[in-house]
Amino acid sequence: MQTRTIIQTGLWALVALLAGALVVTYLNLSGGGSAAEKPYGTPFTLVDQNGDEFSSKKLAGEPFALFFGYTHCPDVCPTTLYELASHLNEIEKAGHDFKIVFVTVDPARDTPAVLKDYVEAVSPKIVALTGDEADIAKTAKGWGAFYRKAGEGDDYLMDHTATTFLIDKNGRLAGTIAYGEDPKTVGAKLERLAGA
Repeated sequence: MQTRTIIQTGLWALVALLAGALVVTYLNLSGGGSAAEKPYGTPFTLVDQNGDEFSSKKLAGEPFALFFGYTHCPDVCPTTLYELASHLNEIEKAGHDFKIVFVTVDPARDTPAVLKDYVEAVSPKIVALTGDEADIAKTAKGWGAFYRKAGEGDDYLMDHTATTFLIDKNGRLAGTIAYGEDPKTVGAKLERLAGA
């Protein structure tokens, strides 16, 4: 079991590194090469954990951390969300703020009600989003996130990008966080994002 966990951790680290490399490649090939030059990602309209329509326009003018995952994820997703929420709590104590946005890659199981129970167990400040398969696929593609179903039956898993995208108040990519990245480094990145 420990060997399997080590292999899984190593694979997720590799996925995170590849995702980071893809982000850098995208920025370099999209004309200009600087993350600070233009807004990152494509606009989206999905459904939040309260069943209300949520447009990316609601995020305009404020920094946020966006993560693609799913509620049945055994390790990466809960760890990432707990880490983000913990840093947010510390940053708020200093009078600064950023939003946490969690987009499911498993809309078949992740209904608004399921998402609500999931994120409220971590932090009521997390915005959790779902939608139909086509909208989720379009959103993930527009943000450079990968996912695919792994396995059959009710207990299938989802392989997905383990990178958190950090978006500044101008909608530009301020950086990324890799799964398993050093907590001090993560904290410093989030403090910069929030303007602390």
